[in-house]
Amino acid sequence: QVQLVESGGGLVQAGGSLRLSCTAPGSISVIYDMGWYRQAPGKRRGLVASITEGGATNYADSVKVRFTISRDNAKNTVYLQMNSLKPEDTAVYYCSIRGGPNRLHTYEYWGQGTQVTVSS
Repeated sequence: QVQLVESGGGLVQAGGSLRLSCTAPGSISVIYDMGWYRQAPGKRRGLVASITEGGATNYADSVKVRFTISRDNAKNTVYLQMNSLKPEDTAVYYCSIRGGPNRLHTYEYWGQGTQVTVSS
């Protein structure tokens, strides 16, 4: 079973910064879209930011300007730089990758989730 490895979550004070990372195994040779989602207690999982194979980005309105998504294709890794964090950013963050072993077989893969807690 293919597993994405997430890291970088933790506890931070409001106004602080965190950087999340998510790495896909080398068996995923082709990666199209990469993204970050989050789910707060009692709420549905929603998109935070995404980045296409070509580098086009998309952000939820609530994180625009504060968060930056980027990717390193050589490392099969997507990053989420989170600045000016607010208590309402507290959630479990999940990375998602659309890709596969080749361009004929693509799937959606998810990370295990990493907790981000922002204290006021």
